[in-house]
Amino acid sequence: MKPRIAIPVPHSQKPDYAQRSLPQYVSAVEKAGGEAVVIDLQQTAHEVARQISGCQAVLLPGSAADVDPQKYGARRHAKTAEADPLRDAADELLLQDAHNLRKPILAICYGLQALNVWRTGTLVQDITSELHSKINHQAGRAVARAHSVTIDPISNLAGILHADEETSKQAGDELKPLEIGVNSSHHQAAATVGDALRVAARCPQDGVVEALEGTAPGHFVLAVQWHPERTYDDDAASRALFRAFLSAARNLS
Repeated sequence: MKPRIAIPVPHSQKPDYAQRSLPQYVSAVEKAGGEAVVIDLQQTAHEVARQISGCQAVLLPGSAADVDPQKYGARRHAKTAEADPLRDAADELLLQDAHNLRKPILAICYGLQALNVWRTGTLVQDITSELHSKINHQAGRAVARAHSVTIDPISNLAGILHADEETSKQAGDELKPLEIGVNSSHHQAAATVGDALRVAARCPQDGVVEALEGTAPGHFVLAVQWHPERTYDDDAASRALFRAFLSAARNLS
């Protein structure tokens, strides 16, 4: 039986964005051996809870929204986009369910930011103006490799790439940081890391947090700031992340 993966619709108020981005998450999950269960943001909390009760894992996708800065005690930056309360509500239900039942979590881009804030972390609201970075983290879909990320060699993320048949050879020495090229479509990032999370990767040029992971033993929690669903077909590392996620979900089912 295929593990069922809950994926909230990326945005409740921008259907064009949701319709363009959602199929890529669904496709990546299905190619990695799972069944995608799309969570409609217009449902009641009871309806969402009932739907996710039959799922073995949670994937939090990207979004055109930004997390409301009030959630982490900050004033709104001029570059911060409007929040999406319906998406926020769905994410919180999904995260609480996954936390309570130790369901695997894969969070992507906005998903990383939502997870970090849910775990009491904070965000850099605009990388360019706050960090004065010269790296174009908003390069978008047209740039397949916007910059590199350096992965902590003792992280679970590094372990995934060392263990995967496709990426193990290119991963190299297990004691040395692993560097991979990634796409990039974000203007915010994790600042203070939330409870029970740790930094797994950074952009080496400016130090921006590019991946977080959970610290609880035996609970798969991985968040990446790039979009592996976009490069699933032509990037071994992207496939490795989804395969590891689905393997963890399979072990729970």
